[in-house]
Amino acid sequence: MPSTSMDLVQSLFADWAHGDYSSVAWADPEIEFTVADGPAPGTWTGVAGMIKGYGEVMNAWEDYGGEAEGYRELGDGRVLVLIRLTGRGKTSGMALGQMQPKAAGIFEVRDGRVTTINLYWDRERALADLDLS
Repeated sequence: MPSTSMDLVQSLFADWAHGDYSSVAWADPEIEFTVADGPAPGTWTGVAGMIKGYGEVMNAWEDYGGEAEGYRELGDGRVLVLIRLTGRGKTSGMALGQMQPKAAGIFEVRDGRVTTINLYWDRERALADLDLS
């Protein structure tokens, strides 16, 4: 098990970069998953809710993925991840790179598990919400 919040979040992105979304052992059973903006905003609670919410995001895209471009420890178990989105719209065929490829995620870790994920399609909005812009 990763020893710090940063280690845990980096290990998640390493798995996800290889398309491995199979494990949810890292998630607190009552995790709060929020998509703050973009085409499918909403908040879901619990592991089943997170899977449902992320599925709604992924369903609109072919080859959907997010590549970590950088990490920043924010304190209090929070980690900011700068993300570059990839994929193509299933209906439109439009590449995410033509829209808003610069996203961000804020992960909160307590007792070795992720308790909160806030995803932002608009990185600048995430930075503004954190007073980092």
